[in-house]
Amino acid sequence: MTSQASSSDENQSAGFFKLHEAIRKWIYEQKWDELREIQELAVDPILEKERDVILAAPTAAGKTEAAFLPICSALITERKPSIEAVYIGPLKALINDQFERLETLCERLQIPVCKWHGDVSTNAKSRLLGSPQGILLITPESLEALFMRRGSAIPSLFKHVSYLVIDELHAFIGAERGAQLQSLLHRLERAVDRRIPRIGLSATLGNMGIAAEFLRPRFGKDVFLISPEGASQEIRLQVRGYVKDLAMEPNDQSKDSETEASPVTGDEIAIADHLMATLRGSNNLVFCNSRRAVEFYSDLLRTLSEKQNLPNEFFPHHGNLAKHLREDLEKRLKAGEVPTTALATSTLELGIDIGSVKSIAQIGPPFSVASMRQRLGRSGRRGEAATIRFYIQESPLGSKTSILDSLRMNLFQTTAMVNLLLAKWCEPPSNQALHLSTLVQQTLSVIAQYGGARPKDLWKVLCHEGPFRQVPESMFADLLRSLGSHDIITQCQDGTLVTGLAGEALINHYEFYTAFSTPDEYRVVADGKQLGTIPLEGAVLPGMFIIFAGRRWEVLSVEAKSRLILVRHAGGGRPPKFGGSIGFIDAAIRKEMVRLYTSTDVPTFLDSQAREFLAEGRQHFKLYKLNETSIIEDNGNTLIFPWDGDKVVNTLAVELLQSGLKPYVCLGVINVTDISSDSLVSHMQRLVAGSPRDPVELASLVPNKLKEKHDRLLSESLLTDEYATKWLDTQGAWAFLQSHFT
Repeated sequence: MTSQASSSDENQSAGFFKLHEAIRKWIYEQKWDELREIQELAVDPILEKERDVILAAPTAAGKTEAAFLPICSALITERKPSIEAVYIGPLKALINDQFERLETLCERLQIPVCKWHGDVSTNAKSRLLGSPQGILLITPESLEALFMRRGSAIPSLFKHVSYLVIDELHAFIGAERGAQLQSLLHRLERAVDRRIPRIGLSATLGNMGIAAEFLRPRFGKDVFLISPEGASQEIRLQVRGYVKDLAMEPNDQSKDSETEASPVTGDEIAIADHLMATLRGSNNLVFCNSRRAVEFYSDLLRTLSEKQNLPNEFFPHHGNLAKHLREDLEKRLKAGEVPTTALATSTLELGIDIGSVKSIAQIGPPFSVASMRQRLGRSGRRGEAATIRFYIQESPLGSKTSILDSLRMNLFQTTAMVNLLLAKWCEPPSNQALHLSTLVQQTLSVIAQYGGARPKDLWKVLCHEGPFRQVPESMFADLLRSLGSHDIITQCQDGTLVTGLAGEALINHYEFYTAFSTPDEYRVVADGKQLGTIPLEGAVLPGMFIIFAGRRWEVLSVEAKSRLILVRHAGGGRPPKFGGSIGFIDAAIRKEMVRLYTSTDVPTFLDSQAREFLAEGRQHFKLYKLNETSIIEDNGNTLIFPWDGDKVVNTLAVELLQSGLKPYVCLGVINVTDISSDSLVSHMQRLVAGSPRDPVELASLVPNKLKEKHDRLLSESLLTDEYATKWLDTQGAWAFLQSHFT
């Protein structure tokens, strides 16, 4: 259990007078009437220099100042000849923002501030190396490079560091990049041979216990949590419904939906018209679920502006755009001199300073409640109401409408997420994965840092004492042998491991310092003709069905090395017009969806069309008796509704495929083709009459297990172990089988 502070613990003004006089004077000059609550509460535990601390508060609550006012107060009284505080941020743009915020204060205090990332000049870096002092702002990737390139200098560079500040803590938890960060923090403390207080900053934390354990592994219970309640922020939200104009969709289904232009449909025009009417004249953010959607709506809004002889205020922002285009848009938003709306993927979700934003829009269902909360926090700053609008499209009802379409699942998923947001819930971060890909990176990084290392020392540093504690020594030995088989490492006569020829090429490439990778793009090919590409994140197996370019396809084979999926057309009516969810949907969201289906309440934030979708979905939920059964027969196929998280759904699908059936997953529902409901029920009963399946055994059936950056260097058995821990939930799947088929 973490320690927790609240505003009632002590006098609100006490913290201010414990800050250094020069800092108090600076605060007066900023014309601040008082410190914010989180800033008051942070002073004591940070000045003590003994505690790890998490500062959790909404965006723009003053978390950066809450951390650095006491940090600077401590540094100004005890100057040391080394880097004295390290700020680690996930984005270069965020590093630049925080540098500008700190520079004014620190210049007054004569505390040097240096930023360090790929865009910083060599001269600036050399000055820090020649005379290390003050505050260093750095990305995990640049810190990795510093360890590898200047390993011998690390102890002296960081000899007297007093604080490690991790911004956007939630963005690291459960991710490969988070495992990298944990390893770097551990290696840094090991290099200076002492514990360094860690300060985590975050606006979105679903589980404080998991967050604390991430910040200080094995000692999360000792982390001091500062999460003031403060005044409840007013939230204005609306979920708007739109009926898809299917008659205007393209008939040539062979076109790549990501690259070929499509006719503009009536529902898309209606969405653009509403965006124009509500957003023009102010600064806003519009989030879309794909790069294609960002570009599509940006172009559509620009065209509408031109037709009305109005200046364009709508601009795209995503990772594939050139850096200068993204930065120009960010500066335009921050300046606030001309009305600007950015249409973005997730690139503007984190805390880059873009100034005051009037409202947020989301086209399509959100990724997660945590993501929704983070996005909502970009508006409603300085006491203003936070405003967000959702634009949800559903297919028209008709004789050929699929069951999933008739259940209005996009609307119900979005509404469920909004309800959970209002209830102040968000997804707990996952910490179950082995992170073997990142362990490969960290193994090579330690070898590069010291010029070689013995196997037992590597395991001790990285696994036994470090963050990869779920990896036993035998598994680590298998990992080393796998690296050796690829000539990534080689062993000297005295037992020391050094990089091999392939390893040298790998670590000398600039991309080595990043632990993460984007989802592999697989080519989809039918009859020798490429249909396009899809990012492959979930399990896709031969015999499964996928939805692509508006048609249903049966998977013939998956070739991981060549990134190829061979398919053939599968007939059978109109497929549901969904591409599946991005990421994994938590079980709590699906449970809330069921509650919505069985309730009579009508949320006030739904517009008239969304309310109509709600009524239609409830009508069909009742028609199909989904409150009584989890299985529905549909034109020779059978649907399974687990109403559970995507890991459970994925596990059930792999289980069924192993049994010789043909499942595919869409929106958390499993469609099993060419089988009656009675036959499927009998099959499920036979499954539950046996024993729970071993997750490793199930994972071995999945051919496309190459998910993370260095997975190609792992043996098949290691890939199987990783997939089993990260992507499957056999216990949850077994619980579903037992509750429905015994």
